[in-house]
Amino acid sequence: MNHDDTYIDDNEVEHIHEHGPLAELVTVRDWIRYAVTRFNRAGCFFGHGLQDAYDEAVYLVLHTLSLPLDRLDPFLDACIPGDEREAIFAVIEKRAVERLPAAYITGEAWLGNFRFKVDPRVIIPRSFFAELLQDGFSPWIADPEAVSSAMDMCTGSGCLAILMAHAFPNAKIVAVDISPDALDVARENIAAYGLEEQITLIQSDGFSAVPQQTFDFILSNPPYVTQEAMDALPKEYLHEPGLALGSGEDGLDLIRRLLADAPRYLKPEGLIAVEVGHNRHIVEETFPDLTPTWLSGPSGENKIFMLEAGQLL
Repeated sequence: MNHDDTYIDDNEVEHIHEHGPLAELVTVRDWIRYAVTRFNRAGCFFGHGLQDAYDEAVYLVLHTLSLPLDRLDPFLDACIPGDEREAIFAVIEKRAVERLPAAYITGEAWLGNFRFKVDPRVIIPRSFFAELLQDGFSPWIADPEAVSSAMDMCTGSGCLAILMAHAFPNAKIVAVDISPDALDVARENIAAYGLEEQITLIQSDGFSAVPQQTFDFILSNPPYVTQEAMDALPKEYLHEPGLALGSGEDGLDLIRRLLADAPRYLKPEGLIAVEVGHNRHIVEETFPDLTPTWLSGPSGENKIFMLEAGQLL
């Protein structure tokens, strides 16, 4: 079997069915081992919520077999019938050959215990904010129940708006995105959690179409990938909407506008927090007069900066 990044032809498929993994790989353990090898040899990149080839293999095999995603051990030596082997093989090939991220294959992504529907209309959820919202953004927000209004700027699938709604149960949440397609996905996710009354969706390029109002807390995980990094993205990222990734030469085009407009939308004691990935040095060089607080969480340091409303004036 070819292990390069090319499609297999009909003769090879027939050979696989008669002599290859469909015949020889019997158990869940067998298929996970095969998938890890296949992904590694295909040069797959793992940056969409799963750490490596093993994690993706386990996730895709368990999901395809409709098994619990958090209970691998009881099923490792379970024998897989022929029709299910075909389904697993098809999923593995889609991941290895098309280089589709796992989330687009399964149609779902997870942040902690929260499941979200995703497809190529939206960027795959992954954010350092998810960990910080588990504790109500403590200690920077002293009383999550006192938050009455909050915004998720660049909401994409709506995932962070939904986490905010759970973290701040008394807050009205405004979720903003420029993409109508993304907002359609967000609408489905919001409905799945029954949060239609708490979360309002607005299509807007930054704050341009957001009605004037003020917020206790504005959160944003905006596009921030530099042009240099965009030009070098692994194939997996090319399936995501480019609008949700890149933002000009230095990755800060949208962030410049957000920081300029945010003072009009923040309460006097309000906070704004912006995720910028590995771009702290670019932010500090671009905004030398700002003195943000850089936040750290369990999975990353200095990926989010936070400013009080008064610091923006």
